[in-house]
Amino acid sequence: MPRAFVPPAECPVCGASVPRNARACPECGADERSGWNEDDARYDGLDLPDTAFDDGRQHAPIPRARRDRVWLFAAVIVTLAVILAFVFRR
Repeated sequence: MPRAFVPPAECPVCGASVPRNARACPECGADERSGWNEDDARYDGLDLPDTAFDDGRQHAPIPRARRDRVWLFAAVIVTLAVILAFVFRR
């Protein structure tokens, strides 16, 4: 016998408080079919400020000379593969 669905106390989609016998979130309209999971009801947005991810370090881009060497190496490998494919084809 299936048990009755009990909505989460907090909407896992928007985080709003959900009344006890509600069939859908009063804020965003999420319901059992569109996003509530009876076993895993959780709020997946933390609303952290952008500064929470700032470690204060400046992240420099990869130097141009290094990038150019990577592309040159890739071009040489591809060229060799094409030449070997023509030389050793049967």
